[in-house]
Amino acid sequence: MSVVADEKAEAKVEQAKGKTKEVAGGAVGNESMEAEGRAEQAKGDARQAKEKIKDVFKH
Repeated sequence: MSVVADEKAEAKVEQAKGKTKEVAGGAVGNESMEAEGRAEQAKGDARQAKEKIKDVFKH
């Protein structure tokens, strides 16, 4: 697997982990876990956006 594919996969994993934490935090009323989940999703979103920009300039 290429480095770019690894980065894209890592972004998806981060987004999924973040969503899981956010949902779990909401289910048990843990605002801290919810916020941590949203932050992790945002990190994954930013990583994915960076990879998309790199793809645009590569072609």
